[in-house]
Amino acid sequence: MKAMFLWWSLAILLLIQIVASALELEMLDYKSEHFTCSKGISNCTVKAGAVVLIPECPVDLEVQPVLCCRQGTACRPCLHIHLDIQPRNHQTASYMNVCYNVPELGMEICKILEFTVIPAALDGQATSKAWLSLLLKDNAVSFNSQVTVYVCSHHSKVVLPSVDEVCSSAAQGVVEECDRHSPRRMLTCSVPSFSALIDQESHEVRLQVNKADDSPYPLEMCLQHEVNGVCRTCKESTVPLHSVTPCMCFQVWWNKGDERSHRSISCPFRNHTELLQRNVWENVSVSVVQGQMNSGGAMLSWNLTAPCRVEAEVWPCQKGAGLDMDRCTELVAFRQRLSDDIWRENSRGHWLMPGVFEDVVLGLDLCVMVKGKNSELGPFCPIDSSWWHWRWSLLVLLSLMLALLAAICLYFLHGKLKRWAWEWYQKECGRLAYRGHIVLLSPPDVDGSVSELVCELGSSLCAQGFSVSVDLWSRAELCSLGPLPWLHSQLQHLDSQGIRAILVLTQAAWERAEDWVRQWDQQGQQGKDIVQGVKKEEGGEEMEGEDNGLLQGLSSPYADVFSAALSCIKAEHKLGCAGERFLLVHFEAHSAKPPISERGLPELFQGLPMFHLPSQSQGLLAELAMGPTGPEAGIGGHRV
Repeated sequence: MKAMFLWWSLAILLLIQIVASALELEMLDYKSEHFTCSKGISNCTVKAGAVVLIPECPVDLEVQPVLCCRQGTACRPCLHIHLDIQPRNHQTASYMNVCYNVPELGMEICKILEFTVIPAALDGQATSKAWLSLLLKDNAVSFNSQVTVYVCSHHSKVVLPSVDEVCSSAAQGVVEECDRHSPRRMLTCSVPSFSALIDQESHEVRLQVNKADDSPYPLEMCLQHEVNGVCRTCKESTVPLHSVTPCMCFQVWWNKGDERSHRSISCPFRNHTELLQRNVWENVSVSVVQGQMNSGGAMLSWNLTAPCRVEAEVWPCQKGAGLDMDRCTELVAFRQRLSDDIWRENSRGHWLMPGVFEDVVLGLDLCVMVKGKNSELGPFCPIDSSWWHWRWSLLVLLSLMLALLAAICLYFLHGKLKRWAWEWYQKECGRLAYRGHIVLLSPPDVDGSVSELVCELGSSLCAQGFSVSVDLWSRAELCSLGPLPWLHSQLQHLDSQGIRAILVLTQAAWERAEDWVRQWDQQGQQGKDIVQGVKKEEGGEEMEGEDNGLLQGLSSPYADVFSAALSCIKAEHKLGCAGERFLLVHFEAHSAKPPISERGLPELFQGLPMFHLPSQSQGLLAELAMGPTGPEAGIGGHRV
């Protein structure tokens, strides 16, 4: 009989060990759904898919429940699906549908496994088998659930252990669900412990969390006054000593993001009342207001604010006058003791106690006194409205005095300011309103559209108040005087009257300037004679040698004027002031550079301000209005 009992005992113990070992699930680290392949298979990917009917496939299916963990903690139930496959001959790219059904949810979920078989890598294997491994983590998979996995026509049913079974094994310290279902563990392992150390030298309190209570979750802490006060988030690990009170409490917890974040609550300063009670009374404040009751009697209402609920007495008193103004005499039969059930918390986290003294005597200078166990505060008096009125009156009076002083200063300085402003205005307007004489010269070619634009430009300058001479408008004078004497007569007063000449740049003008420079280089001495002839003071006489090589082939009197202007520009270049006397304008509707020209702007035009019309019309007007001011000329356009 004893032998039979011993045998049954051993059998039960062995069965318990077998069951316990079976409940200890394998723990695997994961980051996401993990899909791995054996040698000979590559490009393994997994994605969500729909239910697809696939014919018979050579596969062996094995499903095992495991724990998916993050660095050995925060474990949750998963399924480890292992597939032994037999690739078909010459099979390369392939896919496989893996579906699982959870009866509790009444739905079927599928995954598509895509992979590529490398036949050459499988030829050396004895069995020519390959395998696929999928670690399936899904919220649908939970403890105590029944899951059926389908692959082609194969299926496997697995039942996950219950929470109690898992938490009773060695895995209870790392499984998330165990924190909910194990009250003892909630009170020990899932709640951090901390301590508060008072540092008298640095005048602060240090909060320290026990290092043994390590957790993968972030640590959170909040501060409150009194156990039933609102806990406000606290980011600092130190608290100034002057703000610490006996009723100060802390809550510390591991922030798990849900209701499982159990908190540790501690009020570590309750035993330091003698040391910290002074901080309470130093932060007590009382506001007092005089009023009238509905019955017509006078009343004195007050609000006492303190970091903690305090035991104290409050009474009204009459403030003395004259030499006794620092003395406040208590009014008999009005003393009140603060009640514990009236305190309420304000937005700063301090506690507020309201109160009122009814039927007080009107006309008295009344205040409020507060007395605690070892402290007496006050008197707290109503704000004197007459003092506020006097303060605002003084502010208004000072503002009026400043305004009057500013007006007096402006009156005495008005004459000087007006005279200075007028002189500045006359100077600036005289500078900006400068109007001189403009000589507008046409290009050497005869082009009707360009001629119209030249005439429009001359008319616009006249409308702006300039005196304008245009060679197209002076045909009679050109015929009577000749082109060169006419130009000389227009330019002879350039220095004294600020005359400026504008040349219109076209392709013909560009080519004429290049030919002129080339002939100048070949016939330098003759060119000098021409320049000297243009510069002579006897206006009206034709230059000798007019039929020289520089002026041959001119097709119109305007071409003669243009060539003579080039001689003047050459002379001004030698004096270094060509840019102050001559301007270039280019009509954007007509190209200025000849198609066959490979060089930049002709040398003779380099350094002259150039304006593109009509886009730079305002710049041209500003340049002409400023007059020839030396190096600053040409700010409206650009020098070329």
